[in-house]
Amino acid sequence: MRLAMPITLITVVGVAGWVVTTWLRIKNGYPLDGAWGQAVYPKNDREAVERVRLLSQENAQLRAELGSVKDRLANVEKIVVDDSHRLTAEIESLRGPTN
Repeated sequence: MRLAMPITLITVVGVAGWVVTTWLRIKNGYPLDGAWGQAVYPKNDREAVERVRLLSQENAQLRAELGSVKDRLANVEKIVVDDSHRLTAEIESLRGPTN
């Protein structure tokens, strides 16, 4: 009974220390280690690298499309907010002089 108490205390302190260490690693973004010391997270396999590349490419395309939509929206806002008289005058000036 006397020997069980210190062994139990040491085990509990060891497990609690391991849990706190793992929590701190996760919180600060450090990779976790597996049973043999290999990195468990993040994995740097080819599939993950390809996924990141495809997502980056899609992100660039969506940003370009968003820029185009913003330009079109600015033109629509200009037409809606503009006075009808000025809009009519601009259209007539684009048609050119009448014969």
